[in-house]
Amino acid sequence: MAAPSHLCFIGDSFVQGCGDPALLGWVGRVCQQAIAQNRDLTAYNLGVRGQTSGDIAARWHAEALPRLSMQPRDRRGLVFSFGANDAAQGITLDLTRSHTEATLDQAQGMAPVLLIGPAPIADTPSTDPVLADMCAMMAHGAKRRGIAYLPVFAALRQNQTWMAEALSGDGAHPGSNGYSILADMVCQWNAWQDWFR
Repeated sequence: MAAPSHLCFIGDSFVQGCGDPALLGWVGRVCQQAIAQNRDLTAYNLGVRGQTSGDIAARWHAEALPRLSMQPRDRRGLVFSFGANDAAQGITLDLTRSHTEATLDQAQGMAPVLLIGPAPIADTPSTDPVLADMCAMMAHGAKRRGIAYLPVFAALRQNQTWMAEALSGDGAHPGSNGYSILADMVCQWNAWQDWFR
């Protein structure tokens, strides 16, 4: 299969890269690395701050369609990452599950899909159990659909750089070093690497 050359990254403020003074976030960094490896890549960052799984489920198709519809299926890719706002806003796990499954089912009809789990909310440890349960739910749902899933919550919660930058900022979003750590996790992920083999 050809490597996807048109990718939509869809999600919340962590996808958008809020807090990064370099305005790259993890999405910009993983795309920079792909370009440095001579990949033919057009990337669309469709992250929106404050959005929940329901917001993303409602909008993603209309935003991705015009960006991907002119490309053959094997040249398209969709990368989703969300969930922190569901935890922060007290949305039930069942509702997050419903939105996640609807999004993944519809997305698979458009393009190959990758799913990256939610990041921690550094200054709100009370959300940790919710996010841990969400990660397990997403892993199960992705596996049933044959979609690769990357859990990042636990590793980032334990990462001193991520947590320190987030706590010294707005309490949730890291700076450049934190996003570099997440970008490295994505770049080392076998499912991401397989897209470009």
